[in-house]
Amino acid sequence: MKLLHTTLVFLPLLLFPILASCNDKQVYIVYFGEHNGEKSLHEIEETHHSYLQSVKESEEDAKSSLLYSYKHSINGFAAVLSPDEASKLSELEEVVSVYPSDPRKYSLQTTRSWEFAGLQEVVPEATLNREDLLLKSSFGKNVIIGILDSGLWPESESFKDDGLGPIPKSWKGICQSGDAFNSSNCNKKIIGAKYYLKGYESYYGPLNRTLDYKSPRDKDGHGTHTSSTAAGRRVENVSALGGFAAGIASGGAPLARLAMYKVCWAVPAKGKEEGNTCFEEDMLAAIDDAIRDGVDVISISIGTNQPTPFNQDSIAIGALHAIKKNIVVSCSAGNSGPAPATLSNTAPWIMTVGASSVDRAFLAPVLLGNGKKLMGQTVTPYKLKRKMYHLVYAGQVVKSNVSKDLEGQCLPDSLSPEKAKGKIVMCLRGNGTRVGKGGEVKRVGGVGFVLGNSKANGAELAADAHLLPATAVDYETAQQILEYIESSKEPKAYIFPAHTVLNAKPAPVMAAFTSRGPSTIAPHILKPDITAPGLNILAAWSEGSSPTKLDIDHRVVKYNILSGTSMSCPHVGGATALLKAIHPDWSSAAIRSALITSAGLRNNVGKQITDANGSPADPFQFGGGHFRPSKAADPGLVYDASYTDYLLFLCAYGVKGVVPSFKCPEHAPSPSNLNYPSVAIPKLEGRVTAKRTVTNVGSDRSLYFARVQPPLGFSVEISPPILYFSHAGQTKSFTVTVKARRDMKKSVEKHQYEFGWFTWNDGLHTVKSPIAVSLA
Repeated sequence: MKLLHTTLVFLPLLLFPILASCNDKQVYIVYFGEHNGEKSLHEIEETHHSYLQSVKESEEDAKSSLLYSYKHSINGFAAVLSPDEASKLSELEEVVSVYPSDPRKYSLQTTRSWEFAGLQEVVPEATLNREDLLLKSSFGKNVIIGILDSGLWPESESFKDDGLGPIPKSWKGICQSGDAFNSSNCNKKIIGAKYYLKGYESYYGPLNRTLDYKSPRDKDGHGTHTSSTAAGRRVENVSALGGFAAGIASGGAPLARLAMYKVCWAVPAKGKEEGNTCFEEDMLAAIDDAIRDGVDVISISIGTNQPTPFNQDSIAIGALHAIKKNIVVSCSAGNSGPAPATLSNTAPWIMTVGASSVDRAFLAPVLLGNGKKLMGQTVTPYKLKRKMYHLVYAGQVVKSNVSKDLEGQCLPDSLSPEKAKGKIVMCLRGNGTRVGKGGEVKRVGGVGFVLGNSKANGAELAADAHLLPATAVDYETAQQILEYIESSKEPKAYIFPAHTVLNAKPAPVMAAFTSRGPSTIAPHILKPDITAPGLNILAAWSEGSSPTKLDIDHRVVKYNILSGTSMSCPHVGGATALLKAIHPDWSSAAIRSALITSAGLRNNVGKQITDANGSPADPFQFGGGHFRPSKAADPGLVYDASYTDYLLFLCAYGVKGVVPSFKCPEHAPSPSNLNYPSVAIPKLEGRVTAKRTVTNVGSDRSLYFARVQPPLGFSVEISPPILYFSHAGQTKSFTVTVKARRDMKKSVEKHQYEFGWFTWNDGLHTVKSPIAVSLA
């Protein structure tokens, strides 16, 4: 995958004249920035029509081409245009950007969490300490979380509204009727539900209603899972299929209200297990509505397949308008790891969330014929008879037409029933889906299968509810099994039934799939911001789907285990709702700062968080660290930033006209000076000084001392090194000066990042910020 250098951020706009000879029409988004507040909704839509009429042959053609007129906070429209028409609109001075919709650009980010994060939601309210975050926040009562996803299953126990008070008066949204869904499916928990598919249908044609519901109802499972993770009610005696992870299910903010904006849909002629699609024109309409409706938090478990410039990233555009209304936007970092520079959602006004494990495992050992017992994990409910079975590598039982590089992958229709029947088949990760490999072994009559990690997956084990007895093993274990198969005349194996183990160590561990920094779009901003539980997460599920989503899987479950940054994102969304309830006057930036600077760096054995291979992880994987919501409620200091600060930041990247009345200065401030709770300095030459300002949200008469752990080969100076605050709300500024040490210049490789930290401490609060630096 080729990554864009920051100097090429606006290359697609420059290509419009070249493309103008092409007559193919598609959906384009025309973005004007924000509204000036002088026009009615009808006048705004008429204005958008007039722009279309200026490039279309007739008024009828102009009106029929319009899909969405963004009229509330976002000013723009989505319409079917030719490249020539799009090019003409892009030349207008008042247009910020024009960019085509790409059906492959965005997708959902899927591949015992709250208790592990320090929120004891399994403890009855009567036994909670008064200082407990859940009690202080009234369990997120009356905070409204908007979810952009695949819909939800309203009958789930996680969405019951027992004991909830009236719907907040600030709410302006609706409950939209459609297939198997009407206003009665909303309640005092699900207070809003809408669906958006004009972009989807413009590309694919009318929705196949056997694949998905034309309504807010979820036929996939993903949206139900993320919604209940963020704000599901407390439900007792819950478990995954087979009784795994049994206990009490609860979202992070169990009394918060939910609003679903369904923007993701099944892809025709593609299995649901391979993911679905989310069109950006539909998402932009949903965010525009969510801002108008009155949400406090937006959780978006959707990401791009490659880094996208801010002025062509609909999530970044929508989120920018949301933060002006003080809405906190939490987004997935993406599932393109472990390769570097693969992040989604890197805008500094977005909370970008990586994924890590919790302290729970589902152990299912495999016994080899040589007596070796090797550990694996699974949540399949099926068991083998207690005897040894023939064990084969998938490459030994493939059809003759399968290419050598794919022979171990167990892809659909790749295995031979004659060769695989009655055997345990060893498959490797790489191409295809994990559950799809199990489905292929099942199809050809295999009695069980072992899923071996690739080197890139390391020791990360995602537990799946396979259709037959199975276990997943890490890379080193997979190599041992392959060596045994190769060296044995008659290899045999047995897979033990799985069981749930709590307090597993070490935890958290960074997931191999979580996307990494640095940001190629804005390298002066350290991303991701934070990590949260995203591996093997139990949450509510759609009864219109199955645990694996395979078309051969007809099982129905109420709760399911899933992995991905899709799962970590709503954890932060739920935590944000709790902080919103406690600190309703805090800005979006202040809440994000509190979460980042209070995050943890140690696992449950007291050592630094590691990656899936056991090596120390770094801030390009976890940002500030593993989220600790209880610590974030009282961070001591916060790094605040305003809407104007973000506009100035965009000026530095050449994005102008978002606010018509706001003019970029002749010399835009360095993006390094955006008041962010971390410092990133790419391609350092000489020295760089970054300015930061902190606001005291703690006690009066507070004295903070700076401490630095500099990146290897660099020196870091904080000036002044002591900050005194006479009262809460007071702000103080300081500078962070970074330069390469003379004695280490030769030992530091160019363009390779080194990491460090600087911390403010008053004896009660530790306000910690990561540093990332590379040499030019």
